[in-house]
Amino acid sequence: MKKCVFAGTFDPPTNGHRQIVDKCLQIFDEVVVAIMINTSKRPLLTEEERKYLLEKLYESEKRVRVEIFEGAAVDILEKENTPFYVRGVRNTVDFEYENADYFANRKLKSDIVTIYIPAQQESLQISSTLVKNSVKFRKDYAEYMPDEIRADFMKMLKDKKF
Repeated sequence: MKKCVFAGTFDPPTNGHRQIVDKCLQIFDEVVVAIMINTSKRPLLTEEERKYLLEKLYESEKRVRVEIFEGAAVDILEKENTPFYVRGVRNTVDFEYENADYFANRKLKSDIVTIYIPAQQESLQISSTLVKNSVKFRKDYAEYMPDEIRADFMKMLKDKKF
């Protein structure tokens, strides 16, 4: 059985994230979506809220498992017993960042296999930051987020200060 890890903050999950997971499902038997705890970021949603949204999005897909993880990407790859690490890239800036990260990770885990999945053209501009800024400035973000979780996300926002 082939398993991959797709890690990120997913704050909040977007259509771009969904497209990457859907591509992973075409390649792998199991996809672990790892919500990484990044102490250098100030997330809008808690890890548990992000996990709820992702699990709801994939509730009918038994091959997707959502985990919250604190530590390095290589650590979750070890925990999940897989070398396959998936990264989504939208542009050359993403690629340069991810490629530098790959070489750092490779020093820590020599058997890592990083797979870059390019964003679909209609999703090149989509990011969690775009959604958060749209929320902050009260702009429409419906086209950037999966329909299945938008209402839950809106409910979560009612208690947030931003």
